[in-house]
Amino acid sequence: MKNLKKVIAVLVALTLIATCFAACSNKEEAAYFIGGTGPLTGPNQSYGNSVNNGAMLAVEEINAAGGLNGVPFKFEMKDDKASDVDAATGYDALMDDGMQISLGSVTSGSCEAFAKRAFEDNLFFITPSASQESVITDRPNAFRVCFGDPDQGILAAQKLTKDYEKIGCIYDTSDTYSSGIYAAFEGEMKNLNKEYEVRTFDAETKTDFSASVEALKDCDVIFLPIYYTEAGLVARACVDKGLKDIVLFGCDGLDGVAAQIDETVTNKISYITPFDVNSTDEKTANFVKNYETKYGSKPDQFAADGYDAVYVIFEAMKAANVNDVNISASDLCDLVVKEITADDFTYAGTTGEMKWDASGACTKVPVIVEINK
Repeated sequence: MKNLKKVIAVLVALTLIATCFAACSNKEEAAYFIGGTGPLTGPNQSYGNSVNNGAMLAVEEINAAGGLNGVPFKFEMKDDKASDVDAATGYDALMDDGMQISLGSVTSGSCEAFAKRAFEDNLFFITPSASQESVITDRPNAFRVCFGDPDQGILAAQKLTKDYEKIGCIYDTSDTYSSGIYAAFEGEMKNLNKEYEVRTFDAETKTDFSASVEALKDCDVIFLPIYYTEAGLVARACVDKGLKDIVLFGCDGLDGVAAQIDETVTNKISYITPFDVNSTDEKTANFVKNYETKYGSKPDQFAADGYDAVYVIFEAMKAANVNDVNISASDLCDLVVKEITADDFTYAGTTGEMKWDASGACTKVPVIVEINK
């Protein structure tokens, strides 16, 4: 009998110890879960990896400072390869894992698929870089850090007509980002009563720009509302055609083009962006320094957008006095939307001072960056 009692006592003790360890483990693992998708592989992987790196750096800084009321954050990005199908699959997987709030998707096509699901679940997301207008339209849970496509198209038309006489444009008819910016550019050019020449390409013809460049050889500037990979090919086509004086001007998708060109490209290349890696602003300079220390390279605009997006979530949750690590995605969405759209909520980030209204659009001042080769 005594031996039985000892055995029972030992089992009870072991159970208590196991329960204690489990409780401690659960306590250590408790964290607010930020999720998102982006192209971590494939031709657009530069964007996804930059956003992922910036977001991870922000999470590490927040956690090192004590998290939110002592509760840390965790961040996970699923690889969507810039595909709407993979973005939808990634969304489902993240929700199954307990995602409570999100950065949405990196590219516009993917984010459209992500946004449809997020709207149905009332999940708050603030995309760092999906600029297509429809991503946030009529979705009260949807916000963005970057400029919208119409903003960049209108700004480009205004600037180029002020600085140049003969204007050309090359855009991608198969890409929502490119065609969206172009549509706004086209509309503003009509409003300004200015003429220009345009050439197009699509997913099947985006490797050879010789004919397009030749057709625009008399232009002073070529507007490129496209991504950096194709912009690099356009720049090299200009060299091949001996057109080294034509100015190439783009939008935030050109961030990364410096790695696509070499010293043979002498064309002036500049683009619209909210982020200047050489800024002397203290917050931006510290971000650049910390990013370079961690990753061994300077951040681009997408890294800065990802970094800012995480901090916006953190500040909005702090303003909402969120203190329940098990809060549902829908309840958290309602709290964060109320705070981020409040008149007194602003965030001064690495990409400028930002403010939002119920449309989800971000208001901030753009910067024109010129590539230094």
